[in-house]
Amino acid sequence: MMAIPEPWTAHESMSEEKKAFYEYHACLMEPWDGPASIAFTDGTTIGAVLDRNGLRPSRYYVTKDDLVIMASEAGVLPIEPERIAHKGRLQPGRMFLVNMEEGRIVADEEIKHQIATEQPYRQWLDQYLVNLADLPAVAAEAVSLEESLSLGERQRAFGYTFEQLRLLLTPMARDGVEAVGAMGNDAPLAVLSDQPKLLYDYFQQLFAQVTNPPIDSIREEIITSAETTLGSERNLLKPEPESCHLIKLKTPILSNEELSKLKGVAVGEFKSVTLPILFEAHSGAAGLDATLESIFAQCDRAIERGTNILILSDRGVNGEKAAIPALLAVAGLHHHLIRQGTRTRVGIVLESGEPREVHHFALLIGYGCCAINPYLAFETLNQMIQEGWLTGVDYPTACKNYIKAATKGTIKVASKIGISTLQSYRGAQIFESVGLNQAFIDKYFTWTASRIEGIGLAEITEETLLRHRQGFPDRPSNGHTLEVGGEYQWRREGEAHLFSPETIHALQKAVREGKYDLFKQYSARVNQQNQKIFTLRGLLAFKPHNPVPLEEVEPVEAIVKRFKTGAMSYGSISKEAHEALAIAMNRIGGKSNTGEGGEDPERYTWTNERGDSKNSAIKQVASGRFGVTSLYLSQAKEIQIKMAQGAKPGEGGQLPGRKVYPWIAKVRHSTPGVGLISPPPHHDIYSIEDLAELIHDLKNANRKARISVKLVSEVGVGTIAAGVAKAHADVVLISGHDGGTGASPQTSIKHAGLPWELGLAETHQTLVLNNLRSRIAVETDGQMKTGRDVVVAALLGAEEFGFATAPLVSLGCIMMRVCHLDTCPAGIATQNPQLRTNFTGDPNTRLTS
Repeated sequence: MMAIPEPWTAHESMSEEKKAFYEYHACLMEPWDGPASIAFTDGTTIGAVLDRNGLRPSRYYVTKDDLVIMASEAGVLPIEPERIAHKGRLQPGRMFLVNMEEGRIVADEEIKHQIATEQPYRQWLDQYLVNLADLPAVAAEAVSLEESLSLGERQRAFGYTFEQLRLLLTPMARDGVEAVGAMGNDAPLAVLSDQPKLLYDYFQQLFAQVTNPPIDSIREEIITSAETTLGSERNLLKPEPESCHLIKLKTPILSNEELSKLKGVAVGEFKSVTLPILFEAHSGAAGLDATLESIFAQCDRAIERGTNILILSDRGVNGEKAAIPALLAVAGLHHHLIRQGTRTRVGIVLESGEPREVHHFALLIGYGCCAINPYLAFETLNQMIQEGWLTGVDYPTACKNYIKAATKGTIKVASKIGISTLQSYRGAQIFESVGLNQAFIDKYFTWTASRIEGIGLAEITEETLLRHRQGFPDRPSNGHTLEVGGEYQWRREGEAHLFSPETIHALQKAVREGKYDLFKQYSARVNQQNQKIFTLRGLLAFKPHNPVPLEEVEPVEAIVKRFKTGAMSYGSISKEAHEALAIAMNRIGGKSNTGEGGEDPERYTWTNERGDSKNSAIKQVASGRFGVTSLYLSQAKEIQIKMAQGAKPGEGGQLPGRKVYPWIAKVRHSTPGVGLISPPPHHDIYSIEDLAELIHDLKNANRKARISVKLVSEVGVGTIAAGVAKAHADVVLISGHDGGTGASPQTSIKHAGLPWELGLAETHQTLVLNNLRSRIAVETDGQMKTGRDVVVAALLGAEEFGFATAPLVSLGCIMMRVCHLDTCPAGIATQNPQLRTNFTGDPNTRLTS
């Protein structure tokens, strides 16, 4: 009950004594998440308990001659029906217990009532647990006039951009929701970028696929919780009243008023200290390192004095003092205290101007931070309201909405790996770094996966100081103007993108004129960019070798049969664009993909005088099951099981209500105008055995079709791919993190998943080592734009290749990245009849590309 509690936080009908038991024990340890059905015995009693979400099934028979059989599925032993007294299933969070001495099955209610009433837990909680809201108000620290006038300087010093204010903070503060975007991520990896990047950008979120399922944080909201506690944790094995003497937080994102309460806390045994995380800007990396060591030593002394709340603060940034990256300070302190054996004696709170988006909060919590006060984000919201950028809300409402959006977004990130409470996510380190060297990782981010090394403390310091000098330059440069950004949409002065106006124009001109020399110019431009700053494959060079005779190479007609278009659903893109892709791929013998939006049955039989077909060869099946019928499956040459999507791994498809026109609703068997957010792809599949069952079913639905399983690159994906091969799939697709989408939270587009180069190489090598490579075809996709990309992918192990963004560009897409708004000016990513008339694409241009 303590390790695997029921979801009690939002359970309205749970008894008060049981809720008190769970609340008390949440102060001793965080809940374990499933999927799990755990059997246990002490020799006298034997039982099982199911995880809080009930993701792993447990079914049981009780026979008339007192035999109890429990397993993951019914029918594991042959039992005559007349022997069965009763049968049932273990439900989420429930316990099944057999008392051998008494010879009876003890009911869940009886067990838990007995245990929950052994101690006066409610009385202990009322006496010792402190709600943050109940702490006496403390006047917020007075902000000097000089500081209040330097908002722009501090924003630039912390790397704020105008784009972040417009695209990220505005929807969070106005609507209380995480910012949504579209298309893929064709900006360079942080370690390859010419722009100074925040430390957060060097980490990618991990996610669940097949081996344990992600959680649907929308429909399964009852099992999620943002509540957490702050203070000293006591003896796990000796419950006593003082064990719950902690401060309870409704969310780890704190307002300025709430932080002031913690700074001035004078209740019970709570004692806080605020430590500055600033270093002398002129001292460089040596100064930053020395300052961190000094902070760690101060924390050790504070703990010895009985302090149990450590507040790290970067207030006071100025021309001489620069802020230590907040993530570095938090993670470094967290691991230092673990090594000292004192981590459970304190809670770590951060007061910083640096974090402002969901990915930042997820990382800080994931590396041990208990609570975060993003004070500069709040000041920025106030500025945006005063200057008229943010309308329709007042400042208190904007802050409340922002905290709500940040909290829900962080829960979403945790749910993608199957974790349902932020208390469990704290310190879990569910990330992989890309481009940080091992020595840096070992010291500050211990146990974090890092397969591609790169920069260390010296470079992180220099990037920090580059931003600091933008905020506090030696000479005033551009007044109070923030950098434009260009991370989410191309801007000439901002971050670079593989698809810039120049490369888009070059590709469209090449395919419309059908000239190979123009296409070579496009390819050269993309490859040149790639080698300079963009991708891992751009860092690879070909070894000189004796060329293979041309007659031994597959002809063009055979090679193009290995090409596929990405899974772009009818709904995310227009009828005209979807059909143009299908016609083009059918002409050349390649394969187009329906995506998870279904397909109009009229397309299965349509043809013209040229004998063209609009039928997409690949039919995708995802958790939403939109448009999936027996007819749909029977018309496929390949059926693709979507386990994850590159642009938003761990999340389901997302089609805004404004794009669900009647003809889209008809194909998807849904309601016009109602948004369609499917659960995380196949979040009901928690094992390879489950996947094998689905593959078996689909093979029987269409015995001529190949079965493909779509995965996304992350550490360990090779092991999953090996399981996919053993489950008798015909194709495994390894997607890159940078794939496109019609709509997705910006956090997922930018910060989830890994480059396909890593996942593909791992998959190929794992399959070879396990003698499975000959049993399955390997495909890859994600920002593939040129022949060089295909060759690199082939060398790393792929034999089939997917393209999505480039085909759309060849049909006229100009990368406005507003697919989710239904305002695509090219008539491609829209259902608006008027805008669709702007579509000028032709299957012939797609063929040329």
